[in-house]
Amino acid sequence: MDGAWVYLVTGGCGFVGERIVELLSRQDYIKEVRVFDSVAREEIEKLSTAATRVTVTRGDIRDLSALLAALQGVHVVLHTAALVDYRDTVPFGDMRAVNVGGEPHTVPSALPCPHTHTLEAPAGTSSCLSNGGTLRTCIIRANTIYGEKAAFLQELYLLARARNGVLNYLEPEDTERNLTYVGNVAWMHVLAARHLQLQPDLLAGQIYYCYDDTPSKKSFLVRHQLLSSADPSVRLGSHIPYWKMWLMIQLHRVIRAILPPFWRPQPFLSVALLNTIVTSFSFQTDKASRHFGYKPLFTWQESRLRTAQWLRAAAGSLGPPQLHEKKN
Repeated sequence: MDGAWVYLVTGGCGFVGERIVELLSRQDYIKEVRVFDSVAREEIEKLSTAATRVTVTRGDIRDLSALLAALQGVHVVLHTAALVDYRDTVPFGDMRAVNVGGEPHTVPSALPCPHTHTLEAPAGTSSCLSNGGTLRTCIIRANTIYGEKAAFLQELYLLARARNGVLNYLEPEDTERNLTYVGNVAWMHVLAARHLQLQPDLLAGQIYYCYDDTPSKKSFLVRHQLLSSADPSVRLGSHIPYWKMWLMIQLHRVIRAILPPFWRPQPFLSVALLNTIVTSFSFQTDKASRHFGYKPLFTWQESRLRTAQWLRAAAGSLGPPQLHEKKN
């Protein structure tokens, strides 16, 4: 059946989703890549190739009827749609409705194909569909994703420029965190999706952490390398103590509660994100390599260069950072 597969990417216009769609469109075993996104951009359809057509549908992941329509005839779903908010600017109800309530919608019992495969769905080896078919799923997990169009890099660069090139940091110096280039994260999704079809008994129910050769120790130094490769004037500043940032966050919360509607200050860092930043989270694994032959498409040097080129090109037009985005 190669050349006749239909893939659906939810959140396919987002940071990671767009790169997944780009790579899927180059695979000769795929006939069509459908994109389902609430902020659909028609230019994504330009990724179509002679062998693979890319189509975009605007829709909300919470709208089951719209999602079911997009799922008709789909063999594989890559679920990347999510609402990411690190500044407490999105109502909790919206976050829960999209990230918790919306996720099961991507694997409804009415899927039309006898053997359907889903990435980024709730964990589970398989589940039976109402038509007698079997749904097989696996999960791809990434920690911090960087690369072209990464909102957090845009924000850090704007902050550094506002401080005459000084890039301060919050992490203790012994903190470790795995960063992965967006192109490699997307490639892992593509390989896992294909092998979930070819070797469902091996991949179904598995969780795979994303990895490449990006350094993990002292992640603030990695960020500095990314920014300074784009702009040599960016220099590493000093460590900001946890207590000082915590107090600033609380003060900002009070100001936001008192001043509106007369003045609405810019959103600030949340305590939850602050706690995440100062906590080490790293891992060592070759599971994706063993299970489905994953090898990073881009080395650390290539990833850094591509990111720097994007930052340099965008430097003149960078505006205020986005308050929330689709993930990762």
